Amino acid sequence: MSRHVAIVTDSTAYLPQPAMRRHGITAVPLTVVLGDQAYEEGTEISARSLAQALQKRTSVTTSRPSPEQFAATYRELAATGAEAIVSLHLSSEFSGTYDAAVLAAREAPVPVRVVDTGMVAMALGFCALAAAETAESGGSMEDAVLAAQKRAEATSAYFYVDTLDYLRRGGRIGAAQALFGSALAVKPLLQLHEGRIESLEKVRTASRAIARLEEIVAERTGSAPVDIAVHHLAAPERAAALAERLRERVPGLGELHVSEIGAVIGAHTGPGLLGVVVSSR
Repeated sequence: MSRHVAIVTDSTAYLPQPAMRRHGITAVPLTVVLGDQAYEEGTEISARSLAQALQKRTSVTTSRPSPEQFAATYRELAATGAEAIVSLHLSSEFSGTYDAAVLAAREAPVPVRVVDTGMVAMALGFCALAAAETAESGGSMEDAVLAAQKRAEATSAYFYVDTLDYLRRGGRIGAAQALFGSALAVKPLLQLHEGRIESLEKVRTASRAIARLEEIVAERTGSAPVDIAVHHLAAPERAAALAERLRERVPGLGELHVSEIGAVIGAHTGPGLLGVVVSSR
């Protein structure tokens, strides 16, 4: 879709493809390396293949897009009519994606505003949707940036992982915290706070942790109008059941997305992940 302000994000937004097409959002892919093979997220590797590789303890690493990938995207959008671009990306605490986009923006043929949303997964996706809707209604580049930032401030993400080991391997939490959780057989509940992963609660069993995740979301949303995304990795039944319970418990629920996360975030969380993103409208 050609319009005055184009919206770019990255593959870790995990936006549904129909929504991306409808709103004309472009996603630049991050890369997953399994052993010695590199794959672009969203196009060359499935989350299920990643889960199988992790279970086999295959070496898995991730890398940001190059500045040239962003530069090519910005040039293509300018060539198809964009007069300005808003480029929204996952937390710079997790990846150098934001830095790569900033480098590319300096040489872009049209003005580009690069935003570190501090978010990831559909927490980032909801920001991109807010920016796209603003641009579609005739808003300026600054209007779209403000809409994304406002949505980020109104968005929270909570998640459960079967083990902290994958987060430790990726450097997302400290070794001491991971060891403590493993030693006590704790099932951790985590949250995204100021662009970082932080401990929320420690629960003894998986079933209790998932029940508590549901309770936290219901308690913190109340009757306010919200959109929710439920993410998982290799746990579709758990995710579907959780989504149905949230549908019953959140009276102000608008959109409800259920999806498997991609390989980049999955590499750091491991199979069994359940995540809930809550975004106030």
